[in-house]
Amino acid sequence: MTNTADPELHVRLATSEDAPRVLAVMDGIMDWLIGLGRVAQWGTESWSTNPALVERIRSRIDRAELRVAVTATDEIAGVLSVSETGAADYFPPAGEPELFINLLATSRAFKGRDVGGFLIAEAVAEAHRRGLGLVRVDCFAGDDGRLKAWYATQGFVEVEPFVVPREGRPDWPGMLFAMRLK
Repeated sequence: MTNTADPELHVRLATSEDAPRVLAVMDGIMDWLIGLGRVAQWGTESWSTNPALVERIRSRIDRAELRVAVTATDEIAGVLSVSETGAADYFPPAGEPELFINLLATSRAFKGRDVGGFLIAEAVAEAHRRGLGLVRVDCFAGDDGRLKAWYATQGFVEVEPFVVPREGRPDWPGMLFAMRLK
C-alpha cells in the first residue's frame, strides 16, 4: 500500500507495552479538544485516568484488534481498532459481514500529515484481506460537524444518525457511516 501520510510510517499490531503510549496519544487529543472547548465528544477526564477507557484499550490489544501507525523509531502517530462486529447496540447490525472501525485517532504531533487517511486505507486493505465488502464506522456528530465531513472525504456515506443516552450528561449525537468495497 502506498503511504501518502508519511513514507516512514507503517502499521503493526499494538502490544501490551504500547498501552501507556496509546493512552498518552488519547490524552493529547483530549487536551486538544478541551482546549477548543469541545467537551461534548469525550468529556474532560483523561483516558489514562479513566479505568473503563484504560481497560477498553487493553482489551482491544488483547483481542488483537488495536493497531498503531508508527515511525521508524516506533513513535506512535495514530491508533486504529477494527473488529468484524460493531461495538455498539445503538444502531442496527450490518446484516452482512463487515469490518467495523471501533477507534481511529491521530497523535496531535502528526496533525496535518493525513495519518487518519492512512489508517482508513489500512482498514480498507484489512477488509479486502479478510474478503469483506463493507467497512463501517461511527463518529461524534455534534459541534460543527467537521468530523462527519472528514469521514465523508474519506469515502464513507452517512447511513443514519443515532443518539447515545448518557446519565447525568447530555445525550451523545452520533452518525453511522459505511463504505462499500469493490
